Amino acid sequence: MPDITKRAAWIVLGGIHLLNQTATRRADDPIVLVKVTPQEVCVPSTTVVVRWHTLGTCPATALTADGSRITNANIEGSALFPDAIAGPALRAMVGPAAAPSLVPLCYLAEHPEGDGYHAYGQIRFYADDACFVRTTRNPVGDGPVDALRWLKPALAAHADAALRLNNHLRYFHTHFAGTELEYKYNLEPAPDIWATSLELLKAVRHGELPDCRPEYREEFQIHAFENHMFDVTGPAGDLGYASFIPRADGGHVLKRKWYEEDAFARREQLLTDIQVSPNTFEEYLRSELHLQVQALPPFRRVRYDVQVESMRTGHVYGIFFDRCSLLAAPEVVLAQCEMEYRRSRSILDNNPNEVLQEMEHVNSWLLSYLTARGLAQEGTFYSKRTFLRDAVAAEPRLLERNRV
Repeated sequence: MPDITKRAAWIVLGGIHLLNQTATRRADDPIVLVKVTPQEVCVPSTTVVVRWHTLGTCPATALTADGSRITNANIEGSALFPDAIAGPALRAMVGPAAAPSLVPLCYLAEHPEGDGYHAYGQIRFYADDACFVRTTRNPVGDGPVDALRWLKPALAAHADAALRLNNHLRYFHTHFAGTELEYKYNLEPAPDIWATSLELLKAVRHGELPDCRPEYREEFQIHAFENHMFDVTGPAGDLGYASFIPRADGGHVLKRKWYEEDAFARREQLLTDIQVSPNTFEEYLRSELHLQVQALPPFRRVRYDVQVESMRTGHVYGIFFDRCSLLAAPEVVLAQCEMEYRRSRSILDNNPNEVLQEMEHVNSWLLSYLTARGLAQEGTFYSKRTFLRDAVAAEPRLLERNRV
């Protein structure tokens, strides 16, 4: 892999109108080149996260958009954008008229071969940090960085993807829509999943999972809810399960999965606003969806999600620590770790097969992590439906004890 420390990199600042296209680029628009140590976790990279306080002292050069030099300065990274507003040093460089609209336009990285630059468009910008996504598949603007030959193609690449880049979270897309891809591990004996999940999150933060970091500003989530699941036994094309998850407003989410045997890939659908009471769940499935169903024991699910983002590809994977206990028999517990593909933060097209290959890479690391700590020894596709079926087979009275 190329030594990223030997390449040059910059955070490019300019007026917000250059991103949102509220005004055309003018020759006297200020462009500020803030030289930084390379911020990529790996090369090639799709996602770059910059934390201002880690940058140290940065040489900054202010030019006009036509390449005329204005001034130079050294600025502490933490002083660039206090409160996400240009700080005093930047205001002094660009003047009071331009300073209020000054934002990071892109992260600019010298191509490893030295024949141009890669631009990463800014998609999130805060007082603490900023996130950038690569917008150029091939290097642009060969020559000295201050010649600004990369500026026009970098802004054009951003403009081409403006609908996605300039709208909150629209840069996400999903491969294999409607299909869940998931590896599982049974955790025996059941651990304290809170402590276990935070330890894994710490490991990802510290770079123990190569090329990956916690998902930007979405690294950890908590879920706790009851689940009422029904085994779908017919028609033949609908085998799987249907489960009802309560919403805070009194409605329910209906989760459907289609599969005959526990497997890596399963068709999945979520209906997020079902107005049905618990005592009519079964009637709803039979009369409205025309399914043949068998009630399974309801359970409480507690889940802690560690979201992992591949900085190389922009794909996001969830590593979930999950504890399910039967409402009528809380001592009957299934504790699992699940790893699944969630979404992709990228502008450039990716080959969907790359997701599958990278999932294997992440899963291989996860297996090593779990086995080293005595949490699991092998993978499985053991589902909650199978767990509930097994519980009923061991204690048939569970069905009677859980009638709604």
